[in-house]
Amino acid sequence: MPARRRVVPLACALAVDMAGSGLFLPVSLLYFTEVAGLPLGTVGLLLSAAGLASLPVPLIVGHVAHRFPAVDRVLLAQILQGAAFLAYGGAHHPAAVLAVAMLASIGQRLFWSSFFSVVAGLAEPGEDRQRTDRRYALTGMIQMASTGVGILAGGLVVTYGWYQPAVWLNAGTFLVSALLLLFVPRDPAAAGAGRPAGGGYREMLRDRPYLMLIAVNTVFALCSVFIGVAVPVYLVDALPAPHWLVGPLLAANTVLLATGQALAVRLVRPLSRPRGLALAGVLWVVWALVYAGAVRVPGAVLVPYLMVGLIFFAAADLIHAPLSNALSAAAAPPAQRDRYLAVYQYCFAFANILAPTFFTALHARGPAVPWLVLAAVTAVATVIIHLLDTPLTARENTGRTMGPAADTLS
Repeated sequence: MPARRRVVPLACALAVDMAGSGLFLPVSLLYFTEVAGLPLGTVGLLLSAAGLASLPVPLIVGHVAHRFPAVDRVLLAQILQGAAFLAYGGAHHPAAVLAVAMLASIGQRLFWSSFFSVVAGLAEPGEDRQRTDRRYALTGMIQMASTGVGILAGGLVVTYGWYQPAVWLNAGTFLVSALLLLFVPRDPAAAGAGRPAGGGYREMLRDRPYLMLIAVNTVFALCSVFIGVAVPVYLVDALPAPHWLVGPLLAANTVLLATGQALAVRLVRPLSRPRGLALAGVLWVVWALVYAGAVRVPGAVLVPYLMVGLIFFAAADLIHAPLSNALSAAAAPPAQRDRYLAVYQYCFAFANILAPTFFTALHARGPAVPWLVLAAVTAVATVIIHLLDTPLTARENTGRTMGPAADTLS
């Protein structure tokens, strides 16, 4: 079945979803404080509790993945999130907020635990690695571009107080995304997906190279989310930088990620995927060290200094985003790919949970300390992924020899 028939509706579904999520991002806390009238501290605790409650979802998805096509799991995730945001209008008490936030968080975790199985399932037998990497790059570019457009619209929502319409619109985007997923053709091979995946989690826990890949990518994901968590506070509290710089700095990074991933994939094509990720690690180490040194940079040159430092971050993220997802799929045993990819999403869950505490605890010891520690941890992760080059590349080559036809195509 031509991959284009799957790619177009899937890409549209992702674009609509990410635009709605970007729209709601600036409103996520303000909605409950401004509309529901709850204290900010209470809202923060409730949303954190909802996020923690959804942590078992990837394990559950991995356990049942062989029974349900990945695209149907993604469709269910969109319906759950759409229903959650439709219910936001009636959430004015802490218990109601916790319930709808848990439903939304479970849906989001289900989405990301299943979505990349759909992308991996688009591969054709004997497909060239560059074509696979370009597909993951395209996915990342759609995600970032649509999120960026949504965030810009979210700024208007905050400016004019259109909180309730933003919630309804976000609910609508999830439901439209679900509708588009109905047009993603199901491969006939998926009809027999009810067979046992074999091995289970016990076998996965013995898979040391893949577990090390998860550990390394958790560190790299921490670098990726650090810019949104740490940079605004660092600029405002620790540096003589103008406060207006926060917006343009983050916006410039979003534009680079939305437009440059395909180019990055072409530039690192001569490298194996693990070595490409090691290069991303080196670039993140340089970025962290550059930003650690910002406390000693004169105010007159601080803005260009920070912008130059951002180039190292953006280059690392451009390489990491497509290669990490492609490598996670290629390194997983074909019969258990859905399970492995579901568990792999814990990298990003743990990074998002860890980042605020990591930064705030170390920032209290000195403004440069979080950056120096991040550089050290990332350097260790970079060495590890370099050492994993041989076993992980061997798995990729074995998978290409066998061909994706052996996989359950979703």
